[in-house]
Amino acid sequence: MKKVFELDFRGRKLVVEHGELAKQADGAVLVRYGDTVILTAVVVSKTANLLSDFFPLTVLYQEKLYSVGKIPGGFIKREGRPTENATLAARMIDRPMRPMFKEGFKNEVQIINTVLSVDQDNSPEIAAMFGSSLSTSISKIPFDGPIAGVKVGRINGEFIINPTKEQAELSDIDLTVAGTKDAINMVEAGAKEVSEEDMLEALMFGHEAIKELVAFEEEIIAEIGEEDMEYEVLEITDELKQEIYNLASEKLNVAMRIPDKLEKYAAIDKVKEDVVTLYEEKSIDLKELEQKEIITKVKLILESIEYEIFRNIVVKEKTRADGRAMNEIRPLSTDIDLLPRTHGSALFTRGQTQALGVVTLGALGEHQILDGLSIEDEKRFMLHYNFPQFSVGETGRYGAPGRREIGHGALGERALSQVIPSEEEFPYTIRVVSEILESNGSSSQASICAGCMALMAAGVPIKAPVAGIAMGLITNENEYTILTDIQGMEDHLGDMDFKVAGTREGICALQMDIKIKGITKQILREALAQAREARMKILDVMQEQIPEPRKEVSKYAPKTMTFYINPNRIKEVIGKGGEMITKIILEASHVNAVTDVNAVKVDLEDDGRVIIYHSDQEIIDTTAQMIKDVVREVEDGVIYTGKVTKVEDFGCFVELWPGCEGLVHVSHLAKERVEKPSDVVKVGNEITVKSLGYDKRGRLNLSRKEALIENK
Repeated sequence: MKKVFELDFRGRKLVVEHGELAKQADGAVLVRYGDTVILTAVVVSKTANLLSDFFPLTVLYQEKLYSVGKIPGGFIKREGRPTENATLAARMIDRPMRPMFKEGFKNEVQIINTVLSVDQDNSPEIAAMFGSSLSTSISKIPFDGPIAGVKVGRINGEFIINPTKEQAELSDIDLTVAGTKDAINMVEAGAKEVSEEDMLEALMFGHEAIKELVAFEEEIIAEIGEEDMEYEVLEITDELKQEIYNLASEKLNVAMRIPDKLEKYAAIDKVKEDVVTLYEEKSIDLKELEQKEIITKVKLILESIEYEIFRNIVVKEKTRADGRAMNEIRPLSTDIDLLPRTHGSALFTRGQTQALGVVTLGALGEHQILDGLSIEDEKRFMLHYNFPQFSVGETGRYGAPGRREIGHGALGERALSQVIPSEEEFPYTIRVVSEILESNGSSSQASICAGCMALMAAGVPIKAPVAGIAMGLITNENEYTILTDIQGMEDHLGDMDFKVAGTREGICALQMDIKIKGITKQILREALAQAREARMKILDVMQEQIPEPRKEVSKYAPKTMTFYINPNRIKEVIGKGGEMITKIILEASHVNAVTDVNAVKVDLEDDGRVIIYHSDQEIIDTTAQMIKDVVREVEDGVIYTGKVTKVEDFGCFVELWPGCEGLVHVSHLAKERVEKPSDVVKVGNEITVKSLGYDKRGRLNLSRKEALIENK
């Protein structure tokens, strides 16, 4: 039976429908937020793979272009692989939900969000997160929710929950925050150099709104929620735990204190392998499945010992495996101009994490075209992040970027986009590529630092340098420790990965993921303050290498010239079938095809803006003059010098400049009477003529006779 639940959420209606759609799923709700409509369905497998070393959760966010009245592009005209936005939305929902499933639960769970209708003023991503939590909470799946999320904006110092599209454009904060009624457990933000205290206030403001949504979910769960299902858990005896502890704890304790990453991991792996081999030999007479179960238990116990030792080292002993202080950054080094033919390059190294940033500048017409649900259909600034397996000394999959690479690239792009100059200030498409060459923690923040220096080296007039740092959190009962510049093990075994990027003035981007149920305001405040201190030190090192953006772009980058023409004359510059613009490009560039790499690039904007790109300034100047000649207005009574292009019995045609041609009638060829125009002028002759203006049919009339009289 269909049931409908309604909430007036901050002046907008949030409606949940249950019982009519997707009834065979384990949990399903239709969420209406304004005119945004999301169907969320969750399904759990009937059996669990208890020997799996991870919880098999899949969250999908499926964009349907019919939701915004669009037909997909491409040949097949149907939705294909997820867009970057869909991938980021799925990650954003996964991150706050994953820590909330019961420990030991290994049944596969799939959460499918289908975007059916989109109202740009009411975020489909936020509605999908709400639907994901609610559909899971009302199902039989053991989930310690509910959770919810909101967007927070700020205009003129006033915070706004879930800002409209218009409000978002005016806002200096673009924050997405998620959590339970008790604490925040996920943050994603971009900001225009906002202070730490203001960002903390925005987080807390968002959490108050989250509490309202969670309370609404709890009302619905109380009415239609199911009892949690029974599920199998891998039982491990205390006897086996003690046995493994006696064998491995002391050796693991020594191995985990080795400073070098590769040596440390090799030593830890050796301890684990020795213990696993011992139990493989002990269980050799058992059936294959029984042996596999024992080995799985041994591996889980070893992981828990490693986890316990790590926490004891950090929280109890107040030391880190590599000997650093809690707020100490690993050694930093920088370099620029490594790649002579690129438009800008920089290397940033922090300990055993190393990123190579490379910048390419292109014409505005080379922007990225977006085929998604957003109103925006193009993007002129991009940051792409690549993580080859050799960066961690391993073999692995190579192919299209995965969710992690897309997410890290988006975070770096969000941070640096806050300081990128406007299209009017710097009329280029800008692409930054981060190649991770080594990784031991926070390669995304190294990408921001390398990318920023590469932009400055490329001559991009950014508003201020940006640096990023990753903070960690280790809890042990009621104690906690915040770590600056976490490395791989501290991320893997820790409770928080809190990335903060910004300028000297304030924060440009935030991202937080945690593995515990939530964190307090006090922890957030301390982490932000510690991150600011680290950011200043990193910016000092970066600006010692390159203090400010170069005044000129690379000699290999396209130079640019911008000017305006009458928008009504653009079609004349283009010409019939592109004939005129093609002619201009070929003649100015001295090439045979517009696709030639040496051809000048010309962007013609609807507002009459003309932007010309080429590495040779002389070619730019020639192109500009040819375009200006096409749209140049002929003034009545003014004398011009032109070239004869055709001679007829009734007169001759004279080209004043490319695209501007007029007729000198036979009666206006000379002071005396002319019988045959060919007796006076030939094709190719340069003659002086006076403009007589345009006739009723728009034809330009010229007079050689009048020019001769005036020049007498």
